[in-house]
Amino acid sequence: MNEQAFHIRPVIENDFTEWFRLRKILWDELSDEEHREEMLDIIEHTETQLVLVAQGENGRLVGFLEASIRPFVEDCNSENVGYLEGWFVEMLYRQFGIGGKLVKAAELWAKNKGCEEMASDSEVGNELSLKAHLGLGYEITSKLVHLRKDLV
Repeated sequence: MNEQAFHIRPVIENDFTEWFRLRKILWDELSDEEHREEMLDIIEHTETQLVLVAQGENGRLVGFLEASIRPFVEDCNSENVGYLEGWFVEMLYRQFGIGGKLVKAAELWAKNKGCEEMASDSEVGNELSLKAHLGLGYEITSKLVHLRKDLV
C-alpha cells in the first residue's frame, strides 16, 4: 500500500458515521453526546472550521483532521491563526504520508482564509504526536501544565 492509494478530501454527510468512529478512537474520554455536539458545531461553522478525511481505495475512512481558525493563539504573532484541533490516522495506515497530507491540506485551507500562521498542541507525554508535528516543520513554543482544584 502506498500514499497514492488514499484520497484527502473534505468530510461529507455520508462520512459522519466513520468520522464519529475515528473521533471516538482519538478522543476516547468524550461521551457519544459530546462527540455529536462538537461535530454539529463544526458543520454549522464551516467558515472557521474544517474537517478533512483520508479515504482508502476501498472507500473506507482511515484518518481525519479537524482544523479551525482561532482569533488568538498563544505564542503566535498574528491574529486569526489556523489551528490543528486534532488529527488521527489508524495504526495500520500510518507511515504512508497520510497524516502529512491531511496537515498540508489544512495549512492550505488556513492560508486561503488569510492566516499567516498555523498552530497546534500536543499533550505532555504524547511523544508520537510531538514527533509527527516536528516532522512536519512545527516547532515547540512553550510547554504548559493545566491545574485545577474543586472548591466544593
